[in-house]
Amino acid sequence: MFLHQQAIAFCMKNKILSHQSLYTDAAILILRLVFGVLFIYHGYAKIVAYHEILPQFPDMIGIGSKLSFHLLIFAEFFCGFFVAIGILTRLSVIPIFIAMAVAYFIAHGKDPFDMKELSLLFMILSGVIFLLGGGKYSLDRLIFTRKSNSPKH
Repeated sequence: MFLHQQAIAFCMKNKILSHQSLYTDAAILILRLVFGVLFIYHGYAKIVAYHEILPQFPDMIGIGSKLSFHLLIFAEFFCGFFVAIGILTRLSVIPIFIAMAVAYFIAHGKDPFDMKELSLLFMILSGVIFLLGGGKYSLDRLIFTRKSNSPKH
């Protein structure tokens, strides 16, 4: 029994010290879920307080404050949901990236860094999710794997 425990400890030590990724698909899932749920939360708060926020929402990019607010809700709530469940993940993260770029460079452009660091973090994580895609535990994999594995006529 003692030798078995030593063998397990040796294998774990080698995995921990290795340069190779550990459980990459699980890490992508966790990242997608946390990221998506945070955006769902922020988007839902805007939906619930829609009539209070809309009159005060600025037109930051010249398309009108109402359209800007609707696009922000779309990016945060709906795209956040799509990222969380892993459907059209790369496409869904693009509006979130754009929203966070607007937040960082325009809405909080003149603010001190500590006021805009969260939007920078979300912008960077959007890029990471775009590069990683939905991963093994996503609806993207289920949908697009079936299509590519279906017999050709």
